[in-house]
Amino acid sequence: MPPFLEEPQIHESAQGPRATPASSRVTPTPRPVPGPRSAVPPRPGPPRPAPPAQRAAGAKPGPASTPDSPAGSAGGRGAPQIQLIPAPAGGALDAADEAVDLLLDSGRAPAEVLVLTTGDPHPWTAHERSFGEDAYWRQQDAADDVFYADGASAGQAKPRPVVVVAANGGDDTVKSVLPTALTRAQALLIVCGDPQQINSVLGAGV
Repeated sequence: MPPFLEEPQIHESAQGPRATPASSRVTPTPRPVPGPRSAVPPRPGPPRPAPPAQRAAGAKPGPASTPDSPAGSAGGRGAPQIQLIPAPAGGALDAADEAVDLLLDSGRAPAEVLVLTTGDPHPWTAHERSFGEDAYWRQQDAADDVFYADGASAGQAKPRPVVVVAANGGDDTVKSVLPTALTRAQALLIVCGDPQQINSVLGAGV
């Protein structure tokens, strides 16, 4: 009788890219992983302004919402996970919008997500600020939707479980927004931008 062949083993290291602490280099990932979260109902309320074309009612969760996705420790307490989505400055905003779509489709509540930009403000920011600063910041206090802030006002943004940064320009602003984003992200920080630039900032001990 021929001998039995030993079944190959899959090692833990072969399970795909993992997020790393801010003190070391961030491994780029092509799509964001929703990360740790508590059970939440489907996102309520009206759709966000200027939604990307790919968002549709009843959209199904993408591959990033699988239960094997890496999870943070202690329910998101302590240092957040960091995920890097490679994108040029001109495409960082679109990448951030896609990241938000995936997060919401995976079950994240809109109020759990904060988006920060380093260059031009997100269209939502410009639209809401057209009604005045008081009305704009009341949107944050209401906490019933994704909130968007630009680099100049990132310090006024309140912490949320997930922070998405669109590094869409402004090298100096990137250096100031990323440390702020780290302090605002309670569980997961997703950075969309140039990997070399992002790692140069995160590797500086922020």
